[in-house]
Amino acid sequence: MTRFCLKRLGFVGLVIIGLIGLQSVTFAEEESRLDAYNKLRKVIGTVEKYYVDELTLNEIVDKAIDGLLSNLDAHSAYLDEKKFEDLKIQTDGQFGGIGITIALKDNALTIVAPIEGTPGDKAGLKSGDIILKIDEESTLNLSIDDAVNKMRGKPKTKVTLTIVRKNEPKPLVFEIVRDNIKVESVYAKSIENTDYVYLRVTSFDKTIAERVEEELKKFKKIDGIILDLRNNPGGLLNQAVGLSDLFIKEGIIVSQKGRIKDENIVYRATGHTPYAAIPLVVLVNNGSASASEIVAGAIQDNKRGVLVGEATFGKGSVQVILPTEKKEALRLTIARYYLPSGRTIQAVGVTPDIEVMPGAVPDENSGFSIKEADLQKHLETELEKVDSKQDKRQKDPKHTIMQTQVLEDIQLKSAIDVLKVFKVL
Repeated sequence: MTRFCLKRLGFVGLVIIGLIGLQSVTFAEEESRLDAYNKLRKVIGTVEKYYVDELTLNEIVDKAIDGLLSNLDAHSAYLDEKKFEDLKIQTDGQFGGIGITIALKDNALTIVAPIEGTPGDKAGLKSGDIILKIDEESTLNLSIDDAVNKMRGKPKTKVTLTIVRKNEPKPLVFEIVRDNIKVESVYAKSIENTDYVYLRVTSFDKTIAERVEEELKKFKKIDGIILDLRNNPGGLLNQAVGLSDLFIKEGIIVSQKGRIKDENIVYRATGHTPYAAIPLVVLVNNGSASASEIVAGAIQDNKRGVLVGEATFGKGSVQVILPTEKKEALRLTIARYYLPSGRTIQAVGVTPDIEVMPGAVPDENSGFSIKEADLQKHLETELEKVDSKQDKRQKDPKHTIMQTQVLEDIQLKSAIDVLKVFKVL
């Protein structure tokens, strides 16, 4: 197998690093590690010689690395040239496809969240949906990156997903037309007839904290903020810390702990907090993951605001991108996140302070009733005065959450009610 070592310098480097590490282990451990390296060498040699289809040594080693990473955990992966480029595009906030974030949960390919306004969202895909098939191909034993590649494609082309959904008696089939996905990561709106701001963050790309601050500066008066992190699948850690720092004046935001001491990091509030005193409510659901859970957990543990909605997804591990060559990299889990109280997010998530299931606000006035306005001689002039005042407060619907929209979202309505309680207190 000398030929193998000469042809694949990357693997030689791995072996050399391993042998250097032997200096600090016992002779028995050294012998065991050498046996392991020899076993790997023999297996690769056997595959190269006997496998039914001819494979180059580079192909075999790539498959070996891919198998190694995918068997560590659901988030570690080997990124070849195409996958590495796709990751860069996604982090920049623009990519092609149907607009969903997926993860392996209990070994099933699960939708973490559809991205707001994308084809997947408009088609009706939901957080927690299990993808059974992509077109006609089963997702059993399919890696996350391979699944993503199959769902991406040219705009205006179709992909069919077969979905298993909780409480549905049989699988659901969605035919979705791909599109160019441009993620609108941040936007803010006023809430009709109030001085509350609805702040929506759909993902954590490279400039979230800066853009949130820019959005909030547009409002002359803010009596309360509703931060909506529902169906936000996460993103960059530094942006989660930066967003939390806008609201939390002091204390720990999040910490991470790994095997290597250098990866044990505690992130604290800087004290330069422009919105430390404004009442805050955070909306979360089971599509809120990773960076979203860090923000929600930091706000909850620091008693900075109130969480409303459903328990979050439960992704509390840290991944880093480690380039192995110019166009290839490893996505490797190196640590776990811990919230300020010391609790973990992993597989547990964050439980909101006020649990509210999604849906419309119940219509309590749907029954028969008679009001003053129904009487023949009601005070028309007084009603006109009231209507006139409301018209003056009503703003552009493009930049305002209207009351009709609030009544369609009981979680949002609950958040507004919490802010009203803050105001009374």
